[in-house]
Amino acid sequence: MKKTLVVLLALVVLASVSVFAQAMQETKPYIAVVSKGEQHDFWQQVKLGANAAAAAYGVDITFEGPPSESDVQIQVEMLNNAMAKKPVAIALAALNTSSVLDQLQQAMNQKIPVIGFDSGVPEAPAGSIWANASTNNYAAAGMAAEKMFEVIKGKIEAATIARPVKIVVMNQDASGESLLSRGKGFRDTMVKLIDEKTALSKSDISVIGNTAYIAADSPRTGRKVIIEMIVPASAAMTDATNAAQAVLNKVTSDNILGIFCSNEATVKGLLAATNDGATLKTNAAFKNMVVIGYDAGAAQKNAVRNQYFLGSITQDPYQIGYKAVELSYKAYKGEPVSDVDTGAKFYNYQNMDDADIKGLIYD
Repeated sequence: MKKTLVVLLALVVLASVSVFAQAMQETKPYIAVVSKGEQHDFWQQVKLGANAAAAAYGVDITFEGPPSESDVQIQVEMLNNAMAKKPVAIALAALNTSSVLDQLQQAMNQKIPVIGFDSGVPEAPAGSIWANASTNNYAAAGMAAEKMFEVIKGKIEAATIARPVKIVVMNQDASGESLLSRGKGFRDTMVKLIDEKTALSKSDISVIGNTAYIAADSPRTGRKVIIEMIVPASAAMTDATNAAQAVLNKVTSDNILGIFCSNEATVKGLLAATNDGATLKTNAAFKNMVVIGYDAGAAQKNAVRNQYFLGSITQDPYQIGYKAVELSYKAYKGEPVSDVDTGAKFYNYQNMDDADIKGLIYD
């Protein structure tokens, strides 16, 4: 009888150990993904990519971002809550680096890898960010300048002091690194193209507007070509629309040749001010003006397909999310990680249905 009880007890213990071991094996590593937002279609595609990587690498993730990209404190609270869950790694697209310095230090103290994605964590303390998954925004916006220049080159060359021309760059804010890089990339490339590929020079160009987008070496005294860097009063949709309307009101008087909208929010502002873009073709004052957008979304795709826009620059938001989680997992496993450029392409009505483009332009 005693032997039977001992055997039964041993079996119970073994079964308990087996169940415990199985439970331990089924506990997945947790990675916190803290985004700059969730509202725009762009962030929804980033989330899809992040979830796909989580499934591929067998990890649990949370993906969250504040209601708007001006809600810095809400993002900080989200990061704090995520860190309280003891993640093995963190993927972060910070709205404001100075607001997350304590969290970055805490992560370093606890040896938790932090991977930046999208705009990452610009000017973060040395060693706090292990790698970044992002678009080379400077180069991508430079591509937009090249495409616009091809169309307006002749009008630029015809500019005079008596009849100057203007190119407008609309940026959602003056703090996010991705937007700053886009504005600067477009600005610098356009200045270079005018200087090298027309009879004009830098001395004929003047960069004006928001000071965050004017470099120490930006030309500022020219009187033939004006490049105006505009930032709405806030990130709110109404302010983006109002800023776009203010630009449209001066298309004729300022001889505006083109507008570059550096993100989905500024595109939506311009579309809201132009009957979803239709006015850009039906209003005689606008129909020869070149517009290039950035990112995608149903409304922007429609504007490109109907040729209201010359085209747009698309990132690969799905890959941004996927690579952010993949890098986080690899860093957690102790594998070496380094920055990944997730790519960008120019799309227009002619190529937007091509195999290498259509998967990048989300609704």
